[in-house]
Order: sequence, then structure tokens, then C-alpha cells
Amino acid sequence: MGGLAPPEDHEFDEAVDGELHSVIAEVSVGLNLQGARLDQCFTEDARAHSRAYVQDLIEQGAVMIDGVVCRQASKRVRLGQGLRIEWRTPESEMAFVPEPVPLDVVFEDETLMVVNKPAGLVVHPAAGNWRGTLLNGLLAHHTAAAHLPRAGIVHRLDKDTSGLMVVAKTLGACQALVKAIAAREVQREYLALCHGAWKTAEAVELPIGRDPQSRVRMAVVPNGRAARTDFTPLAVNERFSLVHCKLHTGRTHQIRVHAASRKHPLVADGVYGGASALGMGRQALHATRLGFAHPSTKRAMQWQQPLPMDMQAACDSLWPDRFTGEWP
Repeated sequence: MGGLAPPEDHEFDEAVDGELHSVIAEVSVGLNLQGARLDQCFTEDARAHSRAYVQDLIEQGAVMIDGVVCRQASKRVRLGQGLRIEWRTPESEMAFVPEPVPLDVVFEDETLMVVNKPAGLVVHPAAGNWRGTLLNGLLAHHTAAAHLPRAGIVHRLDKDTSGLMVVAKTLGACQALVKAIAAREVQREYLALCHGAWKTAEAVELPIGRDPQSRVRMAVVPNGRAARTDFTPLAVNERFSLVHCKLHTGRTHQIRVHAASRKHPLVADGVYGGASALGMGRQALHATRLGFAHPSTKRAMQWQQPLPMDMQAACDSLWPDRFTGEWP
């Protein structure tokens, strides 16, 4: 099915609205488009936008038929109708910009930096969180980040997980750290508050993959990727446990999935069966310790970050004065 006429037959109006750049295209439906679906009318435009993106624009109300917004991608057009589309710059293309995001830097040299990520900070731009991410802050922090894959981010923490992350500042460091993580040479340890009495230490080695029932969840699945987490209880009562978690692999939501598989979901982790408790408004998980050999000097380095205020307060309510200062 034919698409829009060549660009010279279009009427374009360049408009800038804040940081949103858009281009308006208008055309009358000719014989080549009669009876076509609305989304098909634009997919062969010279601007080479994908059909999926055209469908997104239609859903956003950026397409009109005879001056009336149409949000139905499958709508069939008729001869002589006037079509109007506002080609908006995709949010994903506007996401990678420097922003003054506060960074809690606990170590930095010319090669890398270690940051203490607060709960609530998204690491990498994605749908629903295109701005205000750690990546945006890194782009503002040092200019070299713009020339690195993912601005030097070599591993991630979930939005609501707090704690230590390493970020590369050079391409060499980026490559070395990625290899070290893949070779399981990076020490990553967490503290988690879980439901129930987790009484004995255990290594959970179960494969993790996308939950076949929900695309927003991960799950233990037979054809998943190999994953291992070592859990060691530090304090236990009848209802809750403070658990030390050591990652041997780095699958998405690994600690959360493995803990839930043992009937000990993390406190306030509603995605995996945890209930709000102890004043926690987010999953009770903190990356407390990080260690690796420095990519340039090869010197063994390690950092430790105490619990943030919300998890510390929860622990204090359960085990007063038991965990203060240096953590296990």
C-alpha cells in the first residue's frame, strides 16, 4: 500500500515547545491511500518512522482526520480526507541529556566512580522514566560520559533498591568492569529485610527468566538463566529476618525472586509477595558492600555503605541497638 506523497508535496510547520521538537505533516488521501489503515498511511513517509511509533503517536492524539483527533490505528481512510500528523521527537531520543541529578559519590578517580544510589532513583532512562535518572546525572557530572556506552553504567540497581554501584569513566574501565562482572570477580553484597523466620544459611541456585504470566515480573523458570544467591540470616524473630545476601550472578530482580522462592519475600516488595511493614515504603534491599580489582592499578578495593535511614529504623524497631556502626 502506498504511503505519503514525497516530502515536497507536504506542508511542514516546524514548532518547538519547550524541549519537545515536532514537525507537522499534512496530506490529502489520494487513490493510492484509499481504504488504507490510518497507521499504514504514514509508515512509508520519508522520515522513516516505524509503524509501531506511528501507532504510539496515534494513541497520543497526534493524528487527525479532517481536523478531528483519531486514536484508532486501524481506522480506514477515505478518498479526499485530510490527514495531519505531528511527528514528535521520541522521548527515548530526548532522554540522553545532562541533568543536575544529585550524586552521592563515595569514591572517584580518573578511571571510575562509586556512587551510593538512593532508593527511588532510576538508573537508566526507560518508559515512564525518561528523565532525572542516574545516567542523566552522569552526563552532567563529566563530559566523557557522553562517549561511553550507557554513560559508563556497567551494572544496575532497581529503582527502589539503595546502595553501592560502580560506574566507569573511560572505555577501558568500562570493558574491564563488564568482563570482571561476567567472570564473577566483582563482590556484591546486600542486606535485606524479609518476611518470616529465615533460620538457616543457604545457597539458592535456581534459574531466573521472564515470568510467563507477567512481563513486569521475573520468576524461577526451567529455561531461565543460571542464578545463585547466598543467604545468611543475621537477625531473626517470628515475623521478620535481616538477611545478608551475596550475589554470584546478576540476573534481573535476582535477590527478590530467590527470596520469594523460599517463602521469604522482601518487606514492602509487592511485586513478589511482600507486604508493607515496619514503615518501609519500598522493597527493603540495600547494596551494602562492593569490591573488585581496580581496572588500572589492579589493586583490590572495597567499599561499604551502612543502611539508609528507612531500613535502619526498621531494624531498630525489631532489634534495638543490635546493629549500629560497622555492619557484618
